[in-house]
Amino acid sequence: MINQSALQSFDRFETPFFYYDMDVLRSTVDKFASTLGKFGITAHYAVKANSNDRILKTISGAGLQAECATGNEITLAIANGFDAGGIFFDGVAKTDKEIVTALKAGVEIFNCESIQELEVIDALAGGMGVKAAIAIRVNPDVDAHTHKYITTGTEEDKFGISSWAFDQLFATLSRCRNLDFRGIHMHAGSQITDMGVYAQLASRVLEFEKVFEEHGFKVSLINLGGGLGVDYGDPLGNWMPDIEGLAGAIAKNLPLKPGQSVHIEPGRAIVAQCGHIISRVVYVKSGLKKKFAILDCGMHTLIRPALYQAKHLVENLSCREPLEKYDVVGCVCESSDTFAKDFEGGAPHRGDFFAIHSAGAYGQVMNMRYLQRDLAPAVYSDDIK
Repeated sequence: MINQSALQSFDRFETPFFYYDMDVLRSTVDKFASTLGKFGITAHYAVKANSNDRILKTISGAGLQAECATGNEITLAIANGFDAGGIFFDGVAKTDKEIVTALKAGVEIFNCESIQELEVIDALAGGMGVKAAIAIRVNPDVDAHTHKYITTGTEEDKFGISSWAFDQLFATLSRCRNLDFRGIHMHAGSQITDMGVYAQLASRVLEFEKVFEEHGFKVSLINLGGGLGVDYGDPLGNWMPDIEGLAGAIAKNLPLKPGQSVHIEPGRAIVAQCGHIISRVVYVKSGLKKKFAILDCGMHTLIRPALYQAKHLVENLSCREPLEKYDVVGCVCESSDTFAKDFEGGAPHRGDFFAIHSAGAYGQVMNMRYLQRDLAPAVYSDDIK
């Protein structure tokens, strides 16, 4: 992941920066493409996980499609090699401007999350003289057994349309003449490592498919969303996500009818393990009971620990021995700006390089200029070999 030759090159760069192991990315993307291809499943990469141009070009180059949550993501995806006709457009708050952008681009599917959204897309498509292909995001009421902030498929979440609103949904679909109904979209949440969740989703699809078809709406497209998790605890030893487990759970529990297609929207699982934050120790501070290694990155560089209480593996790259126990903290004046408490690693020294692993997903894309700090740039393994 981070070999000695790479480490020796880090002195050339101002820290903090995002280091991308492009071999890991290519291997992960190729594994997705080959495994899902065997099962007839189409992957649409969730651009929100990492929208770095070089990352996007690598993923599109492997033949994966894209899933976008904004109009700007649609434009960016197309610019980086993704086929507009393979883009799924998601999001609970698609604006009129974004809908027009998607219609002009010719995206494959609008994944619709409310009845009012259907009416707006119908009106805008009619005004442009086109039809919009849509899928309905159905709320499956399946608990992903993950953090409450990234659970999205239970009955009281803001996402999707629940079964109690189906009568109104079917009436709206029947009168909207500029919509082309294609299928069903579901998403339970993120960082799913229990493949039983996908088995539950598949079972719910079959139930909803029956209801839709009983009301005269043929389901030709089935989308089980994203959410496949990664191993944040052992990213160096177990960096490949359980793609075969995911594909097997879908294939085993979701029999397809002739002409039906099945799709997923992985994001984190594709890019998380190829990315690392490289940071230097600015100061080492000893208290009465604690020692702190204070880094030059912070919650503005990687917000997940502060926002989700997420755990990322931290490593002192410069010093392996002797081992000490200390907290690894960021440079922002917030107590939540902590990357590891009671970390056991090599004794910290001013200038030591630290790595925060599994930062390829929701790292650089959420990097911000809080306190007017510079945005952390990207460094690629291909450029320093």
